[in-house]
Amino acid sequence: MSFLRGLLGGLLLAMVFFVSDGDPLVPALCIFGDSVVDVGNNNNLSTLIKANFPPYGRDFVTHRPTGRFCNGKLATDFTAEYLGFTSYPPAYLSREARGKRILTGINFASASSGYYERTANLYRALTLPHQLKYYRVWQRKVVNLVGRTKANNIFSGSIHLISAGSSDFIQNYYINPLLNRVYSPDQFSDILMQSYSTFVQNLYGLGARKIGVTTLPPTGCLPAAITLFGAGTNHCVARLNKDAISFNNKLNRTSQNLKSKLPGIKLVVFDIYQPLFDLITKPVENGFFESRKACCGTGMIETSFLCNARSIGTCSNATNYVFWDGFHPSETANEKLAQSLLEQGFELIS
Repeated sequence: MSFLRGLLGGLLLAMVFFVSDGDPLVPALCIFGDSVVDVGNNNNLSTLIKANFPPYGRDFVTHRPTGRFCNGKLATDFTAEYLGFTSYPPAYLSREARGKRILTGINFASASSGYYERTANLYRALTLPHQLKYYRVWQRKVVNLVGRTKANNIFSGSIHLISAGSSDFIQNYYINPLLNRVYSPDQFSDILMQSYSTFVQNLYGLGARKIGVTTLPPTGCLPAAITLFGAGTNHCVARLNKDAISFNNKLNRTSQNLKSKLPGIKLVVFDIYQPLFDLITKPVENGFFESRKACCGTGMIETSFLCNARSIGTCSNATNYVFWDGFHPSETANEKLAQSLLEQGFELIS
């Protein structure tokens, strides 16, 4: 299996090299989800969950904060590059999402969103149904620009990526007695699966045929999760990782069921858990120095407004760190994760 994945990865890299001076491998890239993939939608919302200030973005191509929860590029930015795009899908609520620029895709993601609508509502983020509403508006704009026939080809040929679930657990379930005293983690993940299934079916109904969804990461290994739920230890929180693995197994089963009943769909579940777990548990082997502490501030909990220009202790070189802030990978880690996504996503571009 590892040989096959390596072979496919090599083939994909060859394809990327081939299209580097030509057309992208797919007509557009559309992204939905949470802070892991948000490129600035929350900048334009009345929420505290933002990253449009230093030191966020200090290593980005512009060396300025954009709203990405990272020191530089997200995994989806690298993915766009690998697919042959010369720019990244702009945030739907940004000024860049205008004119012909929208033809190569849009980013609808909103930090602190999730499959559970109340998670987004807690933090005044865009729910997934709201993101889908904006997607419908985007489709109408595309039709107006290129006509119905070409637009339908764009919709069916484009890759649609979904990244959600982490905020539902970390920023809601684990800290919300109204949830964790009523539902077991298993029951809560069942609720999330229902929302995921509905979202994919709605996307399919709007013409999407190439859909990728990421698993939960090892949530128990996020620096802030260890600080909040690790009971004073310095190790990954086993019960959180167990919940993530259970969720991921359900995500795979639910996706298989969807594939069996939606003709023509290409639905790929991208495993983020294992690649990130390997970076965290074997940092030196993967070119990192630190995987417990994040770069920003103390590295133990800071994210969003807690990670700011005055945060004491922020590292000078984030390439040595797996995590940029308490919840989000560094640009270097994102690049490695994107390479893994590339290897796993052959079906979506074949």
